Amino acid sequence: MDGIFGWLGEHGAHQDLLRHMGRAAGLSPDALLQEHSCQTLGVAACSRFGKAATHVDNGLAAVVHGRPRFQDPELASIARDRNPAVAVAHGWQRFGDALPTLMQGSFALAVLAPLRQNAFLALDRAGAERLCYARRGGQLVFGSSAQSVAAHPHVGRDIDPQAIYDYLYFHTIPAPRSLYQGVHKLLPGQYASLKNGQVRTGFYWQADYTPDHADFDTHRRHFRSVLDAAVRDADRPGTAAFLSGGTDSSTVVGALTAARGAPVDTFSIGFDAAGFDEMEYARCAAERYASRANEYYLKPADIVTAIPVIARAYDEPFGNDSAVPTWFCARTAREAGFEHMLAGDGGDEIFGGNARYAKQRLFEAYARIPAALRSGLIEPLAHLPGLSHRFPLSKLKSYVSQAKIGLPLRLESYNFLHRTPLDQILDADFIAAVDPSTADAALVEVYERTASDHYINRMMHLDLKFTLADNDLRKVGAMTEAAGIEVHYPLLDDRLVAFANRLPVDYKVRGQKLRWFFKAALDDLLPEKIINKSKHGFGLPFGVWSTQHAPLGELVGDSLSDFKRRGWVQPAYLDHMLSMQRGPHASYYGVMIWVTMMLERWLQANAH
Repeated sequence: MDGIFGWLGEHGAHQDLLRHMGRAAGLSPDALLQEHSCQTLGVAACSRFGKAATHVDNGLAAVVHGRPRFQDPELASIARDRNPAVAVAHGWQRFGDALPTLMQGSFALAVLAPLRQNAFLALDRAGAERLCYARRGGQLVFGSSAQSVAAHPHVGRDIDPQAIYDYLYFHTIPAPRSLYQGVHKLLPGQYASLKNGQVRTGFYWQADYTPDHADFDTHRRHFRSVLDAAVRDADRPGTAAFLSGGTDSSTVVGALTAARGAPVDTFSIGFDAAGFDEMEYARCAAERYASRANEYYLKPADIVTAIPVIARAYDEPFGNDSAVPTWFCARTAREAGFEHMLAGDGGDEIFGGNARYAKQRLFEAYARIPAALRSGLIEPLAHLPGLSHRFPLSKLKSYVSQAKIGLPLRLESYNFLHRTPLDQILDADFIAAVDPSTADAALVEVYERTASDHYINRMMHLDLKFTLADNDLRKVGAMTEAAGIEVHYPLLDDRLVAFANRLPVDYKVRGQKLRWFFKAALDDLLPEKIINKSKHGFGLPFGVWSTQHAPLGELVGDSLSDFKRRGWVQPAYLDHMLSMQRGPHASYYGVMIWVTMMLERWLQANAH
C-alpha cells in the first residue's frame, strides 16, 4: 500500500519503528520510500507513482501524498520547482490551519512541529486519498493506512466491536471510525489540529449548494469548459480509461478522445450471466469514439483468484463485491502496459444520477397530503383487515410505511440489519457490546450537515461521503493500486464538483428524469442509447455463481464455518443465509454472504 505515515512524540528506537509501521501497512516492495526520524518524530512517504514527498527543515516536518494543486502562486511555484511537501511546509508557516483552503486535487498531508508540540493533518475535499490518526500516551500517530497507525506501540490492534457492526451495516467501515479502538479516519474536507495537548477536528471545506440560476446555455458552456479542463489535467502519458458503458465512463472516454483528437484505449468487463452483463453499452461507446477496446469476460474462477488479493489490498475489511471486476479491469490494463487510468466515479453523486433521488420524490410527496386525509382515509385503507396483504393494498401499505420514515433513514429500509430483528442475527454478547443506533446517527449527521434544505441535495451530500469516499473511491483506489495502476477521477475535479453542486435542483433531477442537465448538455457527445439506458452499476453475479462453481462454493462454506467461531453473528443465521441463497433469492442473500465471507478472509489475511 502506498501512502504516508509517522508520529509526533518521544520515541527511542525511531528507525526501527518507521520500518515496523511500513511493514504493517504492506508497503509495495517497488515503492520509492522517503523517510526521516529522530527522537521526537518520524515521517515516511512511499509511492510507486511519484505522488508522495517529505520535507524536514528547521524544526518542521511535512509529508504529503496525492496530486495537490496549490492555488497560491508562490506555493504552486515551490511545489513545481522543489516538491509538494516543501510547499506544504511553507504554506503552513504562512497560512496555518487555513492551508488546505488554498489546495485542490487529491491529497493527504501532515505537518509536525515538535518544538511547539503542534501538528496538523488534512484530507482532500473528495476523500480520494485516506488519512488515519490516533492520540495516545503523548503521541500523535498518523498514516494513510489504519494498519500503520495501529502498529505504533502506543496505539495497538484492539478491534472495536462497533466497527464490526458498522461493517455489517454499511459493508465498509465509514469514517471517522476505523477497525481499531482509538484510531480515527478523517472525512473528506476535514482537518485535525494538535495544539496545547488537544486534538481538534473541523471542516475547512463544505459543499456549496447555493443555486446559480443562469440560463441553460450559460451553464452548458461553463460545464463543457470545466469538463474539458478536468479531463486534460488528468491525462498523462500511459493513460487508459475504464469503460463500463454507463453515462460517466462514456463521458470521460468521449471527453478524453476529444481532448486528444485521437482514439483512447479503453478497458471493459463483461459477465456471462443474465441481467449482469452490460458489454453492449461499452461496445456502443467504444464504437462511437473509435476507441481501442479491450474486453475481459469475468468467470466464476476469477472470483476465487481475486478474493485473497482483496483481503490483502485493503487496510480494513471491505465488502463491495464490485472490487472483483475493478481489479481484473485494472490488471488487464497494467498487463497491456498502462500505468494510469481515468475512472468515471462521482458523476451520479454530483449531477443527480442515482435512482433513489427520483424514487424519494414519490415518498416525500406523502408528507404534503393533508394530515386528515392521511390518517382518516389512506392509512386505514392500507391496513384493512384481511386485504392489506393483497395487491394493490399491499403496495399502498408498503408505500405508507416507508413514507412515514423520514430521510435519510428511509434509504436503509431494506438494510439486512433492519429487515430481521437483531437478536435473530447477532450474538447477544455482541449486541450488548455495541450501540446499533450510532449507524443511523452517522447518516443523520451528514444529511443534516448539508448546506441545503432540499432533500435531493442532502441525499447527494450523503452519497459524497458514504457512497463515494467510504466506498466507491476505496474500492477503485485499492484495486487499481493492487494492479499497479494510478487512478484519476476527472468528474471529481474540484472545479467540476463546485459547478455541479450549484446547479438548481431541477437541473439534477427533473421529475423522474435523472441527471437532466448532464444528459442534455452532452447530447452531442454521448450516444443516444447510453443517454436513455437505465441505471445498472458494476455488479457481480456472486450469489448465482457461488451455487454453480464448486471451488467458489467451497470457499464460501469454509469461510462462513470459520466465521461462526468469531461469536459475532449467530450460526443459525449464517446457515439460514446459505439455505436461502440456494433458492430463488441467490442475488439478495449473496450480498450479505459476500460481506461476511470477506470479513473472515480479511481477518485471516491480517492475522486476527
